[in-house]
Amino acid sequence: MSPHVLVLGGTTEARRLAAELAARPGVRVTTSLAGRVSRPGALEGDVRVGGFGGAEGLAEWLREHRVDALVDATHPFAAGITANAARAAAVTGLPLLVLRRPGWQPGPGDRWHFVDSLTAAAELLPSVGRRVFLTTGRLGLAAFAGLTDLHFVARSVEPPEPPMPPHLDVLLARGPFTVADESALLREHRVDVVVTKDSGGEATAAKLTAARHQGLPVVVVRRPPLPPDVPVTPDVPAALARLGFSPG
Repeated sequence: MSPHVLVLGGTTEARRLAAELAARPGVRVTTSLAGRVSRPGALEGDVRVGGFGGAEGLAEWLREHRVDALVDATHPFAAGITANAARAAAVTGLPLLVLRRPGWQPGPGDRWHFVDSLTAAAELLPSVGRRVFLTTGRLGLAAFAGLTDLHFVARSVEPPEPPMPPHLDVLLARGPFTVADESALLREHRVDVVVTKDSGGEATAAKLTAARHQGLPVVVVRRPPLPPDVPVTPDVPAALARLGFSPG
């Protein structure tokens, strides 16, 4: 029978991996999306949208659809999905691979403040700046709703929902963004501090370069830890190799 790979997706790497697998004769790939974005881009192979109902529901789906390998290529901050994937793989005995792009590293001239959560970022902000460029996603705005003395500029793919900070400008946009774009945004909105999650990758890294050029501090939320003993690969070629496929 043809091998069936389930990719827990939503990232650029998940999209690339699905395309690579779908191009191989005899390989079936299904990408699962959480459904938080209403208009996801086209994907190669089969696509399912929506949750599984926790680790137990995922394990049942893996058995029912005769999946041979599970790849967690979700966002680095999708800790709940990653935990469920690890439990489902352990229950079913299926191989699990986590595909995670490397995190960002500060360079010369960077003024980064690392914190462990959005709550910690909100607590730190009043001592760092007053006009905030917030790029933590629309679901993270609630952590900053109590900061009534600060002005926020938030960027997300889709409109956010309450609770939100009272002084908030929302920019609807999807990356990648250039350094010139980000520099202009920071100047136009008179931003004096940037807040971001350590998502890694190039699509949204330009804001960090723009902040460095303008000498602005950046509050960086660290990634949640991965479950123990889970194999991790940094890119699609390495993931293909771990799955037993040669790079295309």
